[in-house]
Amino acid sequence: MKSVSVGTAVLFALFTHSAVAAGAPVKKAGGVLVDTRGMTVYTYDNDAANGGKSTCTGGCAQNWPPVQAGDAKLAAPYSTITRDDGSKQLAYKGKPLYTFVKDKKAGDKAGDKMKDVWHVVTE
Repeated sequence: MKSVSVGTAVLFALFTHSAVAAGAPVKKAGGVLVDTRGMTVYTYDNDAANGGKSTCTGGCAQNWPPVQAGDAKLAAPYSTITRDDGSKQLAYKGKPLYTFVKDKKAGDKAGDKMKDVWHVVTE
């Protein structure tokens, strides 16, 4: 039986999970980012990268709910933006993140390429 040092195990764990900070409200699953419920996460082309603002408000935000940032300590490429209502939204590479109301179960991607402006987030 081969043994693995604790240090090696820790380094492996850090390497395999370094893309998402511990406690972050998203994770990688099946090659895409998903929220804590396993729902696919999207970006919106009308949001400027590093613009610090979401252009998806009102009815848009009802159909494309913002991914809430919560209190997680985030590391690049993750950050937060403050929405007009004061809530904190998670951003990836400066672009706000959303889910889609027509995705009914984990793994659904009904919003991908919707109107050529909504895109699944891949890492």
